[in-house]
Amino acid sequence: MRGFVRVSAAVPQVKVTDFEFNREQILALWQKACRQKSILVCFPELSITAYTAKDLFSNTFLLQEAENSLKWLLEKGSGLKTIAITGMPLIYEHGLYNCAVAIQGKQILCVVPKSYLPNYGEFEEGRWFKPGRFIPPAKTIDILGQTVPFGTDILLSAANIPNCKIGIEICEDIWVQASPNIYQVSSGATIIANLSASNFTIGKAEIRKFLARSASDKGKCCYIFTAAAPGESSELAWDGHHFICENGTVIAEGPRFSREPQLLTTDVDIETLVHDRMTIGTFGDCADENRKEFRIVSFAAVPQDSDNNLLRKVNRHPFIPSDPAALAQRCWEVFEIQTNSLRTRLERSGCKNIILGVSGGLDSTLAALAAANTLDSMGLPRQNLICITMPGLGTTGNTKDNAIELSKHLGTTLIEASVSDTSYSLLCTIGHQASSGTGSLEELLDRLKQRPDFADVTLENVQARVRTLLLMSYANKSNGIVLGTGDLSEKALGWSTYAGDQISMYDINSGIPKTMIQFIIKWVANEKVGKWAVKDLEGLKGTLFSVLNTPISPELLPPDFEGHIIQLTEEKVGPYELNDFFLYWHVRHGASPQKILDTAQNAFQGVYDLDTLKKWLINFYKRFSTQQFKRHATADGPKIGMVDLSPRGSWRMSTDTQYKRWVEEVERYS
Repeated sequence: MRGFVRVSAAVPQVKVTDFEFNREQILALWQKACRQKSILVCFPELSITAYTAKDLFSNTFLLQEAENSLKWLLEKGSGLKTIAITGMPLIYEHGLYNCAVAIQGKQILCVVPKSYLPNYGEFEEGRWFKPGRFIPPAKTIDILGQTVPFGTDILLSAANIPNCKIGIEICEDIWVQASPNIYQVSSGATIIANLSASNFTIGKAEIRKFLARSASDKGKCCYIFTAAAPGESSELAWDGHHFICENGTVIAEGPRFSREPQLLTTDVDIETLVHDRMTIGTFGDCADENRKEFRIVSFAAVPQDSDNNLLRKVNRHPFIPSDPAALAQRCWEVFEIQTNSLRTRLERSGCKNIILGVSGGLDSTLAALAAANTLDSMGLPRQNLICITMPGLGTTGNTKDNAIELSKHLGTTLIEASVSDTSYSLLCTIGHQASSGTGSLEELLDRLKQRPDFADVTLENVQARVRTLLLMSYANKSNGIVLGTGDLSEKALGWSTYAGDQISMYDINSGIPKTMIQFIIKWVANEKVGKWAVKDLEGLKGTLFSVLNTPISPELLPPDFEGHIIQLTEEKVGPYELNDFFLYWHVRHGASPQKILDTAQNAFQGVYDLDTLKKWLINFYKRFSTQQFKRHATADGPKIGMVDLSPRGSWRMSTDTQYKRWVEEVERYS
């Protein structure tokens, strides 16, 4: 749980002014949250009395019973280390306030009054309470023999957890245009707890989540929201809505309209929130302008476990939305970015032809689809897409057939230009051991099957550079641009040949991770091609699914005696789902090796053991650090997501970066 903090949202059942019942409900959930090692549990607004006590709030006996209930909670919860933030009415000087009371064990840590009182529609809080925003700074209140901080100028701070500061809002406070959380996060709060009553009307649940998601996104914080349960007055509807947001996303949500007590507990990634505040400079700029003087109330938080027992599921494929509708939307957006960006490049360059090397693999297939769609949008014939298949020493029949069939079904111009003979000549020219003493290409291929140890990086890269030479030459001949096919994952790993497939005139896939590409192709096959004017729709779909089922390989080494691919990319660089996971956490979150392994074990539990994760993470660090020189010299391409490695628009890193310390941290991890 490195960098994570555990928090809870609680919805007790309530009965209006049944003090004994209400406090027992609160205590039970408080105890449960403590057993789950939450640092805090947030209860609904006025949960000790119930929100709908109305004119009874000014009744002397109600106020005394509310205070007695607080005393009872302090006594019964004397050994609890989890902070409980519950709601009750309290008299301060000459007024009554709707308050959040933070308690830990026998201690009252602070009291925060509600800033904004709704007095419209079904609400009439101004009838009973005074707004807390007019309380002068640095005030205290005496409760049950304790003198405690009172006001809206208070943040709770965990003395034993870095960057764990808690701000408190009450219901309406989040609905106004300048919510208290703006100033709280600007002054360091990373967790905002909102004690709400919030009766339910149609559509209100989505508005609540929108407000909380927005606050957590702009504030780079965790936002806990908990509303009153159905036990409130039947004059209104109450759904007990409770959820927890982090950085713009709802990471946990409990059932609504439940007649049973609810406790929602999850782990919040405080480390990532702090990282985002650090890297997004405008957050700090805005914080400087909106920082206020807050009193810091320190507390000792429940110690967080050092094991990997996270109470949230880490997404195994962070680039891919888990919701099918969101995934379809993402695929559409990526495809539109590709095609519109390529169209702009063509229009600005004055070129009308696109030169593309098609291999029958995932990357070149997606590039061909995007290029065809681009030409359609420009009203240009698809024959302007010149697809060149360039079989080499390791090309198999399946991938070559896929490349040819794809080009034909799309209606492009197809050229076949083998690079084998030219590659053989170059190998002979430089005196390569595989060609030494051979008299023909066939003899070279036979030798490589007998002596696979001769198939080194020189033999592989010769073919890649010959292909690039062919593509560039065709581009000059036809006044076109060479479209690159390398994807984001390959850029990260440096899985390309310098001055070979690393070079192009526009890198259309450069912002798309490998794990995402197959989903985009599948989306195009199922949703897009049916709208295209193709002669054989089913044939095109069949070819696309054949590509999706083909193993990932550069095919630079000859196949075995049965014609099977022997050079599988993921055996060399590791599974792409792992590399994309590592890339996301390393670049997007700036995570440490320990944090990456923690989250990877959670995400890939039962798929990869720890030794396998460590092996490929070490490989990732080595390749990511040493291959920056290729990224420095890469062509430009459209930025797709928040993780991008363009040396111009996104990732800047020295080519001399050392990876030693990162590797050492992985090796000592256990």
